[in-house]
Amino acid sequence: MLQEFGSVGLLLAVAVVFPVLALGTAYVIRPRRPNPEKCLPYECGVDPVGETWVQFRASYFMYALVFVAFDIETVFLYLWAIKFQQLGTFAFIEMFIFLSILVVGLGYAWKKGALEWK
Repeated sequence: MLQEFGSVGLLLAVAVVFPVLALGTAYVIRPRRPNPEKCLPYECGVDPVGETWVQFRASYFMYALVFVAFDIETVFLYLWAIKFQQLGTFAFIEMFIFLSILVVGLGYAWKKGALEWK
């Protein structure tokens, strides 16, 4: 049992040490020549005109949110479908409840107009 926890601990240590080491190395070997032009945003080699702050409409955000929700749903459905024969009736009821909650959420988003492009 200690070996199992040891391998998880080793994996956790590698997962922490490797990014810290990579970022630390990049920080140490980076060039240090500050220049005002380096602070400008890069736009395909063309000097930026006007404000660089772009405000996205909320409709993009809502579409992204709904997409992520249903993208995760398809992952759960795929895994559930693979093991459906072994899981039995209880898993079927759980998946039905899960899908019902998502359908209610989709209906709510539709009723609020989140899926309409304005």
